[in-house]
Amino acid sequence: MTIRIAINGFGRIGRNVVRALYESGRRAEITVVAINELADAAGIAHLLKYDTSHGRFAWDVRQEREQLFVGDDAIRLLHEPTIAALPWRELAVDVVLDCTGVYGSREHGEAHLQAGAKKVLFSHPGGNDLDATVVYGVNQDELRAGHRIVSNASCTTNCIIPIIKLLDDAYGIESGTVTTIHSAMHDQQVIDAYHPDLRRTRAASQSIIPVDTKLAAGITRIFPQFNDRFEAIAVRVPTINVTAIDLSVTVKKPVKACEVNQLLQKAAQGAFHGIVDYTELPVGLDRF
Repeated sequence: MTIRIAINGFGRIGRNVVRALYESGRRAEITVVAINELADAAGIAHLLKYDTSHGRFAWDVRQEREQLFVGDDAIRLLHEPTIAALPWRELAVDVVLDCTGVYGSREHGEAHLQAGAKKVLFSHPGGNDLDATVVYGVNQDELRAGHRIVSNASCTTNCIIPIIKLLDDAYGIESGTVTTIHSAMHDQQVIDAYHPDLRRTRAASQSIIPVDTKLAAGITRIFPQFNDRFEAIAVRVPTINVTAIDLSVTVKKPVKACEVNQLLQKAAQGAFHGIVDYTELPVGLDRF
């Protein structure tokens, strides 16, 4: 049975979902039937085809009126600002991937369901009242058939949570601090310009900018036992892709650096293969 998905919000994450699907070879299992994005159709096709970070999309992409073609597959394009007006029932949508980064409450999820979708997955953190927040590789077993509105947590949460789990299972974590060194994002300025956050008035290509982060809350969402035991800070740096996270933890058991390295290497080759990677090569972040 093919799962019919619709993507709401076709920015960085939405476009990468399509790329990942077509590169995975799983199109017989999952098909994209619609994309809702306020931008015009020509822009949608162009940004899917040409990507500064990831290069040109290997599949043929073209646009005809309000249809996007990827190879021979036709995807309906919508430009609807209101969730309630989306034609998910008409399109027999099984799952909406909400990649807007804006919506995330249960109310927003319910609006997708009322429009006809069977389930909703937010690509970003959601409210505490969602059915589940899942970090794949750590707590996906908590998903139940009756869950209809689910969050995939944040990019940084997905990065750090598997490592925290490995360290906690092996050595027991007492507390920790996390520094996220994050690539520039779309809410920053190309040149100095106005922004409600005065730090973000500065040119993204020339500035290292401290920003707020809810990563500590994201850690607690997955691991409630760490409530008030993690601190997190974040800075934006002038790169367009790849984020580094510096994790420092106090553990309950004596441990050597070589033992931690062995733990992570074994996990990358075993139970966490495809989720955690390990390298000792002297490379920069561009390697990832």
